[in-house]
Amino acid sequence: MPEKVESAYGAEQIQVLDGLEHIRKRPGMYISSTDEKGLHHLVSEVVDNSIDEALAGYCDRVDVTINADGSCTVVDNGRGIPTEIHPKEGISTVEVVFTKVNAGGKFGGDSGYKVSSGLHGVGVKAVNALSEWLDVEVSQNGHIYKQTYNRGVPQRELHIVGDTDKTGTKVTFFPDSEIFETTVFKYDILKIRLKELAFLNKGLTITLTDLREGGKSDVFFYEGGIRELVEELNKGNETLFEHPLYFEAQEGTTVCEIALQYNDGYSEVIYSYANNVNTIDGGTHVEGLKLALTKVINDAGRKLNILKESDKLTGEDVREGITAVVSVKLEDAQFESQTKDKLNNSFIRPFVNKAVADSLGEYLEEHPSETRELVLRCITAQKARDAARNARELTRRKGILEGTTLPGKLADCSDRRPELCEIYIVEGDSAGGTAKQGRDRRFQAILPLRGKILNVEKVRLNRALENAEIKAMITAFGCGILDDFDESKLRYDRIISMTDADVDGAHIRILLLTFLFRYMRPLIEHGHVYSAKPPLYKASVKGKEDVYLYSEEEKVLFDAANNNKVEYQRYKGLGEMSTEQLWNTTMNPATRTLIKVSMQDAVEADKMFNILMGESPMLRRKFIEENATLVTDLDI
Repeated sequence: MPEKVESAYGAEQIQVLDGLEHIRKRPGMYISSTDEKGLHHLVSEVVDNSIDEALAGYCDRVDVTINADGSCTVVDNGRGIPTEIHPKEGISTVEVVFTKVNAGGKFGGDSGYKVSSGLHGVGVKAVNALSEWLDVEVSQNGHIYKQTYNRGVPQRELHIVGDTDKTGTKVTFFPDSEIFETTVFKYDILKIRLKELAFLNKGLTITLTDLREGGKSDVFFYEGGIRELVEELNKGNETLFEHPLYFEAQEGTTVCEIALQYNDGYSEVIYSYANNVNTIDGGTHVEGLKLALTKVINDAGRKLNILKESDKLTGEDVREGITAVVSVKLEDAQFESQTKDKLNNSFIRPFVNKAVADSLGEYLEEHPSETRELVLRCITAQKARDAARNARELTRRKGILEGTTLPGKLADCSDRRPELCEIYIVEGDSAGGTAKQGRDRRFQAILPLRGKILNVEKVRLNRALENAEIKAMITAFGCGILDDFDESKLRYDRIISMTDADVDGAHIRILLLTFLFRYMRPLIEHGHVYSAKPPLYKASVKGKEDVYLYSEEEKVLFDAANNNKVEYQRYKGLGEMSTEQLWNTTMNPATRTLIKVSMQDAVEADKMFNILMGESPMLRRKFIEENATLVTDLDI
């Protein structure tokens, strides 16, 4: 846990920069959306306040509970929100925090928090405004203080309801069904974020408990912090260093932590955080890390006489196979946009650069055998990258990366407006033929694949570009790959995987998603990738219309609810369906079910692809046994 920042934290530290009605009218401005994502963001906003107490050194435990009635409770053992009357507002400081927009202890200077993931002070106000009801209890000064709000409106003043010798804040809220499309919290979504926060704040205990029917619970505590996160990401891989390297540096109130380890794969995996915010587009902290890696490894290669003075490994060469996490905590974090995707503080670049250069340089000097192996691997990566570059240039000259010549087996659609078009990636020529006949030719394109595509998790780019099925997809999509990727050139708004409803079909779908995740990741991040859901059975009852069933569970329920004799047709493959059946069940926008493949969490996605497509069959088997439903309904 960070050292305590000794400063006053009282009513005078809460600044007012002023109603909550506009939050209710435009909730998307404050929580991004009113769908499932926005709903769970409410929990994050409350938890972030507790994490800020932990960052200041006053809190070492946060408990999150989904209550039986569907509400959510967040409790911490921090100092508690100040309860005295605010000198400027004339009401309790608790009420100021929960009702006055742009009031909070997060604005730097002499405010309550030196380091915070919040910038605008709107967080808990938004939660209050968008909740049907909210209760806040503060343990402080030997008492328990409580206040209740209905849709952001206080029902009475803050008042004492009991005595205690503890300190902390407890917030319970029920999301407003007038605002949100769903008010049902999903345990697994909360679990991902809370686990991530525990990794980022070593020594902090975070619990998650579900008191609804079939309840679950988890405790997250990582003494090693992000070092344990890198270990988890590399699970099942052969690694160069037995344990992840970990470096930490501090200058004033600015702290950086770096953990890294090389594995036997070809992907570069770097996750970055600023004040616990996942900066998915990187920023100055990532730039500092990359600069240091390139310089230190080149210097080490020359000291060992593996590299000549004229030789130079590039950044890509030294980062092949790396898994790294860089986390910085700083005052007045500056982000490129309100979504906080990229850190902009310029002083962080040299700060992280020096921290990595000093610590990694010292480690490599003290471990010459590991250093030799690392440099030789980087040289091998350089040679392979040269081969891949030549392959890419060759494919570009042939038009594969530019989309100038479409593959012959592609049945394209007639409309040329990408925003209206979709392409089905279909398993096999038989299903492809049925899909071509049953589609709406105006906006639906069909690309049949022959067999299982190459597993790109195990090969370098030059090998991938030799694969006919991968080349066909690159050409058909038109947007290029990796550094050449240009979303504006995407020829279809929806890329739909349509495979058989069996294990082989699931494997083909996962191979396709692995390719998209590693080479065209923005397609997943921006919601262009879907999986079709074909039926498993057709149920025929005499005198009634046929019913299509999409899972074994649906069949069991249908059996239980039907007293008549039922004849079932089990579809072993899409090719067994007539064109009319395929259209009605799987391709007609009015009746089909599409599963959007979403990036709920990039770290979890990386781990999943590593397990499913990596070198460890035991991990893969264990994963599939524990996540059987994921084989049919894959949501990254």
